[in-house]
Amino acid sequence: MTDTSLPVCVAALYHFTAFDDHKALREPLLETCQKEGVKGSLLLAREGINGTIAGSDAGIDAVLAYINSLPGCAGFDYKKSRARTMPFLRMKVRLKKEIVTMGQPDIDPHVCVGRYVEPKDWNALISDPDTVVMDTRNDYEVAIGTFRGAVDPNLKTFRAFPEWFRNWRKEVEAQGRTPKIAMFCTGGIRCEKSTAFARQEGVEDVYHLKGGILKYLEEIPEEESLWDGECFVFDQRVSVGHGLKLGKYDLCHACRAPISAEDKQSPHYEEGVSCPHCYGQKTEAQRQRYRERQRQAQLAEQQGRIHLGDEAQG
Repeated sequence: MTDTSLPVCVAALYHFTAFDDHKALREPLLETCQKEGVKGSLLLAREGINGTIAGSDAGIDAVLAYINSLPGCAGFDYKKSRARTMPFLRMKVRLKKEIVTMGQPDIDPHVCVGRYVEPKDWNALISDPDTVVMDTRNDYEVAIGTFRGAVDPNLKTFRAFPEWFRNWRKEVEAQGRTPKIAMFCTGGIRCEKSTAFARQEGVEDVYHLKGGILKYLEEIPEEESLWDGECFVFDQRVSVGHGLKLGKYDLCHACRAPISAEDKQSPHYEEGVSCPHCYGQKTEAQRQRYRERQRQAQLAEQQGRIHLGDEAQG
């Protein structure tokens, strides 16, 4: 269970709905969050809303109630967890073309998606030898944790999933196989689109972990779990484990990849500047800029000020 003794309430949410004018929703939503002392990031697009916010229990409940009152959002799903400190520096509400970018304009999760599977039924599905378990997240997320036996598409971005899936399907069909496909992601939103894409491609036997990894880790006891490692989250907690307890990873502020205690022992690790994952991909000029940013962040911390440089990179 989530540790309710931690003071900060964190809510991850998404909802697909056809907003007539999503741009008009931005300012009232931002004002509501700021009024309630809630921080985080929310995305608005014609297809719906997505994001993670944090604050007091009362503040989060007030914002969730407001979102529930938006057109087409009644009864929307969200997942709460706890944090020791505020994981965001400010509140942002951004306008986007998609609330999760796949680059497939014809995909509509309102029309068709995979069959939802509750966390309590997930183990049985993915333990079936006729099921292919598919991780739809990016490579740096998969690196710190995934379900046992899951296929890793090795994605740099979610935009790469459609091409990868088409190639994978050709290989499987060439082998004469038509397996069930069980897809999963952090909170469920990417699977709304990935399963909808698979259905549009003519694949019928496709499933979707309802509520994503976070719901599974919240509900399934560790001793019964088929999850190995931790789950990357897109805020300053960096990762969570079973029971949504705070994980052991930090974040490289140069490349945004999760880094372990072992990574910090590497000669290529420099706080706020580089890590073993990105050292060879950055120029010395870039590292110099990161050093200055890190210096400014440390100075702000010493002076008790908030430094927004790191968040601006997200």
